[in-house]
Amino acid sequence: MTLTDYHTHLRPDEPGTEASEYFTERNVARYVERAHESGISELGFAEHVHRFRESLEVWRHPFWVENAVDSLDGYVEFVLSMRDAGYPVKLGLELDYVPGREEQLAALLDERPFDYVIGSVHFIADRAVDHEGYDAWRRSDPDEVWREYFETLAAAAASGLFDVLAHPDLVKVWGAGRPAPPLPLSTYYQLAMPEIEAADVAVEVSTAGLRKPAGEIYPAPELLARCVAAGKPVALSSDAHAPEQLGYRYGDAVELLRAAGVERIAVFERRIRRLEPLG
Repeated sequence: MTLTDYHTHLRPDEPGTEASEYFTERNVARYVERAHESGISELGFAEHVHRFRESLEVWRHPFWVENAVDSLDGYVEFVLSMRDAGYPVKLGLELDYVPGREEQLAALLDERPFDYVIGSVHFIADRAVDHEGYDAWRRSDPDEVWREYFETLAAAAASGLFDVLAHPDLVKVWGAGRPAPPLPLSTYYQLAMPEIEAADVAVEVSTAGLRKPAGEIYPAPELLARCVAAGKPVALSSDAHAPEQLGYRYGDAVELLRAAGVERIAVFERRIRRLEPLG
């Protein structure tokens, strides 16, 4: 019986959270201890790609330029060194999908020994769905934002770059803080479902939405049901940015998964997926 938490970060998103402060054995030990206390047998780290200088070879969005100060290879070497030291952790990367830059994204992955790659859609064109500084809603109506988000998610699935699609309805993150789209949500889900169904990719169930204004697990029950009906494997994560967030409200997530008929979850090693019974 297995519980995973693969979509985790060793540091918060706030400015000034430098790698030298958080990429330490002491911090890794805190995560491993918390995972053990929470019954999580599969723990992995997946730092944001925009934190690394190499990401600027893909995209030079102002947000990336501001944040890309660390070495991707340094991160890889650190996590591998922790594993060599006996900590049972997997090496992942949260890789934003940037349309038209598939070759450059693939180059970031080449010859680096990731156990899994999490694909995220945070931006539609140069506008962010979850960052107030680049808020997509400022220049677009809700219908356009939701359509563009799920069209981009579809392209991410079809790209073949990713092992897991992260928080697949992240566009809802602001909850009532942004205008609701005018059409039934199923209309927007269907924009991505054919590509998701055709792709060899797992869909993430993330409790992070319960910590956000959305107040809801990603994905919503209807979207999860569609993915399960399409035969998609499920990956379970909390999107933790601190040890105490590991396994956040996993009881709710497991209840949702069982209600959707999910009995096994995805486990990864060197980008090979297998399914194990849900704990």
